[in-house]
Amino acid sequence: MSAQQQPLEQQSLYRRHRPRTFEDVVGQEAVVRTLRNAVQRGQVHHAYLFVGSRGTGKTSMAKILAACLNCERGPTVEPCGRCESCVSIAAASSLDVIELDAASSNSVDDIRELRESVAYAPVSGRRKVYILDEAHMLSTAAWNAFLKTLEEPPPSTVFVLATTEAQKVPATVIDRCHRFDFQRPTVEQIGAVVGSVAEQESIQIPPAAVAAIARAAAGSFRDALGTLEQLVTYSGAEITVDDALAVLGVTDAALLASTIDAVAAGDAAEALRAIDRCASAGRDAAAFASDLERHARELLVVATLGDVPPELSLTAEADAQLREQALDSDPAVLVRLLELLGEAMEAVRAGADARTRLELALVKAARPELDSLTRALLARVDSLERRAGSQLGAEPPRRPAAAAVAAPGGPGSRQSASRQAPAAGPSSAQPGQAEQGDPTATAVKAPAAERDDMRSQPAGDLAQGADGDRADAPAGEDLQELRSAWPAVVEVVRSRNALLGALIEEARPVAVAGSEVTVAFSAGAPFLKKKAEDAANRRAVSEALCSVVSGSWTLAYTLGDESDGEDSPPPPASEEEWIRRLMQEFDAEELSAEQHDNERAAESAAVGDGVAAPPAGAAAGEEGG
Repeated sequence: MSAQQQPLEQQSLYRRHRPRTFEDVVGQEAVVRTLRNAVQRGQVHHAYLFVGSRGTGKTSMAKILAACLNCERGPTVEPCGRCESCVSIAAASSLDVIELDAASSNSVDDIRELRESVAYAPVSGRRKVYILDEAHMLSTAAWNAFLKTLEEPPPSTVFVLATTEAQKVPATVIDRCHRFDFQRPTVEQIGAVVGSVAEQESIQIPPAAVAAIARAAAGSFRDALGTLEQLVTYSGAEITVDDALAVLGVTDAALLASTIDAVAAGDAAEALRAIDRCASAGRDAAAFASDLERHARELLVVATLGDVPPELSLTAEADAQLREQALDSDPAVLVRLLELLGEAMEAVRAGADARTRLELALVKAARPELDSLTRALLARVDSLERRAGSQLGAEPPRRPAAAAVAAPGGPGSRQSASRQAPAAGPSSAQPGQAEQGDPTATAVKAPAAERDDMRSQPAGDLAQGADGDRADAPAGEDLQELRSAWPAVVEVVRSRNALLGALIEEARPVAVAGSEVTVAFSAGAPFLKKKAEDAANRRAVSEALCSVVSGSWTLAYTLGDESDGEDSPPPPASEEEWIRRLMQEFDAEELSAEQHDNERAAESAAVGDGVAAPPAGAAAGEEGG
């Protein structure tokens, strides 16, 4: 083995197997074609900007361009790789190809040294090529010092700026360069490179392990070859799928599948036990969340496509299990899980505890009713159902089963009170007629007649009916509804304005008068009350309240003691109040004492003659006719 070959054998795989010609480049067809044409036509620009994620081949492409320009056979699009210039460029020892790391050489003094060296002619080649890695790391002062040189370099100089964050490069620099965006390679392309390198290095590795490496590389050729080299160190020249999964640190597929099954089944306890098993195995919660997100994404893709795409294929057995679980999964559950995991991982990046956030995400996904935003939606649906049920004559929640409310003429109309006679059939009572009897009795409207009235009522009246029902409803019932929905209102406000949401969390509804809701802050929080009374804040809270509890609400703020409102018992209701509530609940009206005596006398006389007393409403109808 020669002296030159020994260092090459000691290099890492990704350095030994860098592409040396345009033909070796994988996945960057547009860049290769443009640079090839530029070299062939002698139109090489003096400055290039290579933009792309890590491991996509930016530096390798810059060295290929330098070899094409300085090869002894060149300029050529097919450098020989054997001449002194090609060999020195491949070994990173060429005096005409200068690599600079802008992450460490980013000061004005470093740029001044570069400007001084630019003035010198190439040592042995035709062009001096400066490759500036991580160019976005240069300071503003360094960029300003570099601009003039970058715009008008000596004729024999070419600058190649490589960066992963083009948005940090000043626009005055970008417009002086020809920009090339390097595409992230696909899993198949990375797998092809890994397989080719393994074959050249006499490494035996099954396709499933190659696929696992390619998927874990996340679009980086360098990461994939680095993992392959690590696997060789771990298991030798014969690599198995289990070895690959162990080195990659991928969570057991069975654990991931069981976790998502637990979420789909609504079993939050089992989902939390899965996190505990993962932690017991030494896996980081953030890594488990990432693996869980990847698996949920794979299930969603397979469920949508109906089959396992090539980029997700691992082994025949694993593909069958993935397909089976995907077809059994609800896409809505997977979408919600992905959203919650994304929020959890974002919170972890902001400094939150990884395990806590992961547990919160899984519990919310398994039990949606615990999610505050879901509670807001449920509160709104519940409110709408009560309004619709009241308007259509349905039995509203929490009302006696024997009562039915009739609203034939729109808001505010009331029917006379009556008791249904035992002998009367369903059709014996006419709309608007009442039977003689107890003043607290209710008139029950026939369903068919009610439906006819609803059909004949204009749509505008139906819309107004809900507001009318709210106006007639007891204030205590509206207040209880608003108090129940207030946490949901807070969450809606918080999702739009976190500071305002935290502010109104300290308040609570204490009174309702028509459409005006009085919200009380504690007596010691006048500042919070003042901030809430700001016009923009008041409008935001009002909009949130209307979105959760249907209706048109206005807000009034007050200060009160902590004992006010929900914790203090309401004053006892008077007899008149009970009668009013009873009449309102059963849609009844009060009869005078004289009317009551007359109806009783008529009923007794009819029974004495052996004739069943007809409903008072029916008799009245005949006389009226």
